[in-house]
Amino acid sequence: MTTVNDPSVPRPCSSGDRIMWLTHERIFYAGLLGAPVMHDKGAITVYVAIEGRLRVRFQGGEWQAAEVVVVQPYVPHEIASEGRHVIDLLIEPETVDASRLSPWLRACGAVHVPGFAAHVRATHQRLAAGAGTQPLQPADFDAVFFGQPLPGRMLDTRIAGVFDGLRSDPSTMDAAEQCAAQAGLSFSRFLHLFKEQAGAPFRSVRTWKRARALLQHVNSDSNLVYVALNIGYPDSTHFSHSIRRTYGLKPRDIFAGSRKLRVIAQPVMHPSLAAG
Repeated sequence: MTTVNDPSVPRPCSSGDRIMWLTHERIFYAGLLGAPVMHDKGAITVYVAIEGRLRVRFQGGEWQAAEVVVVQPYVPHEIASEGRHVIDLLIEPETVDASRLSPWLRACGAVHVPGFAAHVRATHQRLAAGAGTQPLQPADFDAVFFGQPLPGRMLDTRIAGVFDGLRSDPSTMDAAEQCAAQAGLSFSRFLHLFKEQAGAPFRSVRTWKRARALLQHVNSDSNLVYVALNIGYPDSTHFSHSIRRTYGLKPRDIFAGSRKLRVIAQPVMHPSLAAG
């Protein structure tokens, strides 16, 4: 017999349960999903049902129903839920060795991992409760949700330096020519090596990192034009188009849906989740 607090069963989610844990390399989001529209994120994305089941489809194909959906980076997809909320984990692909990930994390579509789904929902409940006093650090993320650190990878030091810049300050993202010069490579060699290392073209990665930077501001009172300029967009039109292509929503709709979203900064005092 199950109860309303049984994490093996998706349950209703209230506005007080909406939360996002944001680090440079990972994101955990539990909140509103919105209407089924196209998404195109530059991260390994794991959707977990929190209310009812999920549905996903790719390029107008057949809908797949599941409790957990995995989407690989830069794969356009539509995601829908029987309820208003969803859990979403994002893994920056340059930080993991994909060949050593669990097979289900290398999939693209519906996956059957009920134990993982129950664990993530239970972790969300503990995060939302906000009890405890142990600091929660970025390095804890994988242990909290996956039970152990995900297998890392070593990038070419020249490309790793470029990623450091992309992550740390999206508002001053250099053009590919400047990054090539800083890496001591010809322009063509830089583009080839970057794509080889990142699995995606430089322009696509830069677009994703900039759109990702929006998430730091979603529950702030900042003017949207200020946010756009602050994270490196040249104007509000470019900003709106890029964000909608990435998340399927206009920036103002993302901000409206995030008014009650609690964002976890680093470090923060939270329960000892990794032991759960």
